[in-house]
Amino acid sequence: MDADFLIIGGGIAGISAAARLSELGSVIVLEAEEALAHHASGRSAALYEPRYGAPAVVGLSLASEAYFRSVPGVLSPRGLLLVAKAEAREGFEHDLATMAFDRISVEEARGIVPILNPDVVALAGYAGHAEDVDTDLLIQGFAREAKGRGAQVLTRAKVTGVAKDGAGWRVESPAGVFTARMVVNAAGAWVDGVAAMAGVRPLGFTPLRRSMARIPAPGGHDVSNWPMMFGPGEDWYAKPDAGALIVSPAEEHLMEPHDAWADDMVLAEGLARYEEMVTEPVTRLLASWAGLRTFSPDRVLVIGADVREPSFFWLAGQGGYGFQTCPAASRLAADLIGGRAPEIDADLVAALSPARFG
Repeated sequence: MDADFLIIGGGIAGISAAARLSELGSVIVLEAEEALAHHASGRSAALYEPRYGAPAVVGLSLASEAYFRSVPGVLSPRGLLLVAKAEAREGFEHDLATMAFDRISVEEARGIVPILNPDVVALAGYAGHAEDVDTDLLIQGFAREAKGRGAQVLTRAKVTGVAKDGAGWRVESPAGVFTARMVVNAAGAWVDGVAAMAGVRPLGFTPLRRSMARIPAPGGHDVSNWPMMFGPGEDWYAKPDAGALIVSPAEEHLMEPHDAWADDMVLAEGLARYEEMVTEPVTRLLASWAGLRTFSPDRVLVIGADVREPSFFWLAGQGGYGFQTCPAASRLAADLIGGRAPEIDADLVAALSPARFG
């Protein structure tokens, strides 16, 4: 065997798993693109909001906090500001409760973000527990850890064939043909395609596009200390980014796996929802892009050995939670593969297992 573990996908899921699994044996990572984290991982809003998502996602995010705190510079203060029109009260109250916001007045909200439109914004909530994630620092840290233990991380290595080969697997790519005892499927939007290639039953993952635009700082304001802003049900969001703002319509449009790009009409609709809440118009775009957030049928990550083929391991369905869950997700993967008792509780392990899909 060329390796004990062959990981398909070099996004945050695959590279964090490589770091953990390199403690247990030899590792090869195959990434299709020229660099790690090219697709969804490289297009993330980069926020650690541990109360965002389904209960099992929240559990995994909270279990990741200790790791984030242990790495200097990975987290930095940001905060979250929830704003809504009067007619959106029901959705506002839901988000306020489930995401542990403090209710604040519109005047207080305008003290934080002065461009909010007092004639439109009627409801506001603030949470200080959300923090920025230095995604590059996190990715490079995991990559150094993996390589430091001898892991091979190969780019321009799109997998073209996966087949059982005796007691292990034979995986074909432009970088070569490799054999491994176990395949870890961390291929993002392509996970079901990889499974089908390997003769493993796909689980029904859905890649959903999300578009984003980068706009100049509104009205020349210093936005560096503004929180991330969003509307009830996350129907838009805006987040400071290197002196500018990223604005997203937060859409979820079903797509085939591909190198996604922003839809101009959808982007315009999202920018209009943002503009309605503020006093400064959007005059131009600095850039636009999109990513595919891939979800399992129940919108919870899938971490565990395939029910029918135990040497095929799922690390998939990160959706919009890949960075904020990666420390605990990769540790769970290593615990399960290494036969160790997981650090998280049994109910959470079961909620993440592929066995829940039968």
